[in-house]
Amino acid sequence: MGQLTASGRDTAYVWVGRDTGGQPDPAADLLRRAGALLLDRPAAELLLTHDSAGRPVVRTGRSERLPVSVSRTAGIVVVAARPAGAVGVDVERIRPLPALALARRWFPPTESAWLANRPEAARAVDFLRLWTAKEAVGKTLGRGLRGGGLLREMPPPGWPWRPVPGAETLWVGHPPLGGDVVLAVAVRATAQVEVAVAQWPGHDEAAERSASVERTSLPVVVRGN
Repeated sequence: MGQLTASGRDTAYVWVGRDTGGQPDPAADLLRRAGALLLDRPAAELLLTHDSAGRPVVRTGRSERLPVSVSRTAGIVVVAARPAGAVGVDVERIRPLPALALARRWFPPTESAWLANRPEAARAVDFLRLWTAKEAVGKTLGRGLRGGGLLREMPPPGWPWRPVPGAETLWVGHPPLGGDVVLAVAVRATAQVEVAVAQWPGHDEAAERSASVERTSLPVVVRGN
């Protein structure tokens, strides 16, 4: 089972696990693991709640709080946590879909045009990367896709992350997981942030990757406030 350790630096921690749809809720279990690691408290003492913007938060009885984000797709649950500030995460299974038609219906013209110029075989993945980026950024803001979130323009998807157009302190990227999964992580930051990903066995990744821990430095460019 993949393990993460607290680094002492501004880090977005991501846990990728299996979601069987049963009880106990695997997301709640991962949230408590995140809280126990990053708040240094026993899991039994942690409270799962929401802040005023509706974002999930792990709290302790001492009012310590850990910003977190949750996403699910078929058979997978992902939890992200970041002690230093807001974080958003989204995950999707790669699957056949009418990517260009969906983009023309829901996305801004610049993104539809970008997708139209991509190789046809890559369009479904690229569409899902744009979609998950929008979801992750929306969760970081506490709005989800409400208020025109699908029309919020994203940078061309990839890794390491890059700034969201028109929002100098919002950053989004797609840490590579392999297999048939697209993962997006977003943060609001003005200085360097790292990402640490732990993958649990059983979410359709190769065994040697599922048990691994990946840590990648995300070079966030500091821009004037």
